[in-house]
Order: sequence, then C-alpha cells, then structure tokens
Amino acid sequence: METFSVRRYRDEAGIALPFVQDNVSQSGRGVLRGLHFQRTRPQGKLIQAIAGSVFDVAVDIDPDSPTFGRHAAVELSAGNHRQAWIPPGYAHGFCVTSESATLQYKCTDYYDPADEWGLAWNCPDLAIPWPVDDPILSDKDRRHPGLADLVRRLREQG
Repeated sequence: METFSVRRYRDEAGIALPFVQDNVSQSGRGVLRGLHFQRTRPQGKLIQAIAGSVFDVAVDIDPDSPTFGRHAAVELSAGNHRQAWIPPGYAHGFCVTSESATLQYKCTDYYDPADEWGLAWNCPDLAIPWPVDDPILSDKDRRHPGLADLVRRLREQG
C-alpha cells in the first residue's frame, strides 16, 4: 500500500506543503486527545490509523473564515485505509473507538510545545458528536477554553 506520494497529493488533493516531521501516537479505548493546534507555527497534518480505529476531527478556528467553528469528522481505521488532511490553522483531535489505536501523521512544521494551544473538546458551540460521553483526557486537555474564550485569547495575543 502506498501511503504517500508528493506528486499524487499535490496534483489530486492540492497539498503542496513540505512535510518535515513524522509522528506516531498510541492510545487506548476511550482516550480523547485534543483539540490541539499551534498558534504561531501552525502544522498541517496528514493522519492515518495504522492499527485500530479513531473518530478524527478537524475544527476551523480562523475567526475570519466563512467556516469558522465548523468541524469535519471521519473514521480512520487500519481497515478502511482512509487518511485525513488537517490544514494548518485548524484544531485537531481524535477519540479511540477500538481497544487501542496507533496513528501515524506527517506534519508540515515542527512540534513546538511552547506554541501549542487547545480548544475544549466538548464546547457546545462546536456540536461535535463524539462517540463517548466521558472520555479519558489528559489534565492539559481538560483545561482548554471554549470557542468564544479562545477567540478572545487569540485576539489578545494579536
């Protein structure tokens, strides 16, 4: 199975940004990671499940965008071989729906923990139909602001 071709992604999907870093993430059933993004060094991410399955979500967080606050969601699994493209400037998150899942993703910029921001996974303004009511969250992911508070913080930062 071919998982990446510069020519195919550029010509068929319009993804022409260079990828500079590959990451692997492994989590157990019910773990929800996100919604994450980098503020000043936004990363585009090409994501696929290489084991298990996840409910994967991207959220437009650009207040000037006509699709601001809207999300797109897809099931990624080792069996369906789908990939998700998360453009730079979007928040990203996922929830593991199988016993465990391993995600592999290509990034268009380097990870910078000091630049990482987040958006509350359960913000009612987003209306994301997560497949769990009480996910397993990191302490960091429990503290992310809702959409309105995030916009205020982004505007304060300039």
